[in-house]
Amino acid sequence: MNRRVPRWVVAAATVVYLFLHAPVVALVVFSFNDSKFSASWTGFTMEWYRRLLERDDILDGLRRSLVVGGIATVVATTFGTLLALALARHRMRGRQAVESLLYLPLVTPEIIVGISLLSLFVLAGIPLGLTSIVIAHIAFCISFVAVVVGARLKGMDEHLEEAAMMLGADEWAAFWKVTVPQLLPGIVAGALLAFTMSFDDYVITSFVSGSGSSTLPVVVYGMVRRNVEPSINAISTIIVVVTSLLIYLADRLQSARLAPAGR
Repeated sequence: MNRRVPRWVVAAATVVYLFLHAPVVALVVFSFNDSKFSASWTGFTMEWYRRLLERDDILDGLRRSLVVGGIATVVATTFGTLLALALARHRMRGRQAVESLLYLPLVTPEIIVGISLLSLFVLAGIPLGLTSIVIAHIAFCISFVAVVVGARLKGMDEHLEEAAMMLGADEWAAFWKVTVPQLLPGIVAGALLAFTMSFDDYVITSFVSGSGSSTLPVVVYGMVRRNVEPSINAISTIIVVVTSLLIYLADRLQSARLAPAGR
């Protein structure tokens, strides 16, 4: 039975949402401000978005972010999905400990992860650059994928695979024809979330990036330290819109066909 939500609860939720999103709204609004100084509104313009195309540092950072995010997403999605399957389908000794360790990268402060990865790369003799950034992003993205796919696995009916094998399919055919189609929304959702986390990451990347390998968030932070210009508002708005869209799609895919998967 649905109960009517008290007005004070709605009012409190509205205040909280306004508090959380007011800075983002201000950022988006002033990205269209005609003034070079963001302190006052002087008129509407798209000039700062056009000027982004003239910034080689921003375009180079965007290319690196897309390359790193793409590679990290493919590798992390593959290994994260296999890890989730192993934890969900196999009863092994120490399984609870492994599941607990899976959440460790999600709750550990990014600065700790960055320092630890930097120490590892130095000890292993891995030069800092795009390779080290990709490895670092894969390391923390695997957990996100495994958690999302694992949640999807909990809503699946294992008897469908057994029925497929009873009808003549081998384990490989049952996996590709039955398991993967049911897991696909969770896999895609995990991939979108992994790409978003990789594309947005600054703290860890700043520790493991070398000279000439700065991704877009690192480039933007460097611009802020030198001078706050309207182009920063424009590129930040684009990042917010793109990542918000990816998170929304990941959430929709994660909940897609959830009821049929649980039958």
